[in-house]
Amino acid sequence: MTIFRSLLAALVFTSSIVALSACDKADEAFDCNMICNRYSDCFDANYDVAACVDRCENNAADSDTFSDHADDCENCLDDRSCTGSFACIDECSGIVP
Repeated sequence: MTIFRSLLAALVFTSSIVALSACDKADEAFDCNMICNRYSDCFDANYDVAACVDRCENNAADSDTFSDHADDCENCLDDRSCTGSFACIDECSGIVP
């Protein structure tokens, strides 16, 4: 019975790590999508949103610092109008032009 409990505990632990990783990826995708679309909507209707999202997601996957930066940008932009987005220049620099 002890071996069964150990295996069950290991399975639960591994499943939690996988689930948390999936949540982080979903959050990064949401952040990047929102940031790139906001830039297109507010500043440049011809902006290549798909390329921006791909670049942002790749950078976020490679660096926790970039991922945190994208999260800060998205949080700053949230509930702001296009003109209010100028207040987020520090949080969003390096993600969009």
